[in-house]
Amino acid sequence: MTMYVQTLWRYPVKSMAGERIESAVIGELGVPGDRGLVVIDNQNRILTARTKPALLRHRATLGAGGRVQVDGLDWASDDVAERVRAAAGPTARLVEVPDARRFDVLPLLVTSDGALAAFEEDPRRLRPNAVIGGVAGLAEREWEGRYLAIGRAVIGLANLRERCIMTTWDPETGAQDVEVLKRIRREFDGTFALNAWTARPGRIAQGDAVELLDSFDAPAAAHPGRYA
Repeated sequence: MTMYVQTLWRYPVKSMAGERIESAVIGELGVPGDRGLVVIDNQNRILTARTKPALLRHRATLGAGGRVQVDGLDWASDDVAERVRAAAGPTARLVEVPDARRFDVLPLLVTSDGALAAFEEDPRRLRPNAVIGGVAGLAEREWEGRYLAIGRAVIGLANLRERCIMTTWDPETGAQDVEVLKRIRREFDGTFALNAWTARPGRIAQGDAVELLDSFDAPAAAHPGRYA
């Protein structure tokens, strides 16, 4: 089967709903603008939907000039500040994080259409950055340590992502279904999708052909160990 980029996603605010995009020039921090804002409390701890699931009910996008919008409003507005406090607590606020501290593991998360067909749930529960089409079944589970070449760009695939309670929240209704995570643990060993990183920067776009590589001589500076 010929593999291709089926969809691309960006999440301008960590733990909020994101946006589907047509293309991106991936670099050291993955998709530009991805998780550039995070929610913190008065002790500067990053708050996520693991403990504040109401954050998922708000949608973050990039507006004109790359300015982050939350529910269509500028992220620095009083209205957005009030919504963040309502979702995450009275001391919660949005801040910019310019470095890799904004990522839980690595800057990219990759999955495939074959795996999503087996998952049988809304793929937004998994929050991938890229979905690769033309993949048979659960073949992606054999991709650890390999690479995806997309044009000039190369994505390194580190390991399968351990899934958490965030997968239990329906991205459309906000209702919780703990059976989703139980099924991931039962049928997929608790993991789904691949932690990934940019082995070589470049532009990727929806519809681009994808080649699976067994090896790639990535620059030392791009090695995922610097994010671990």
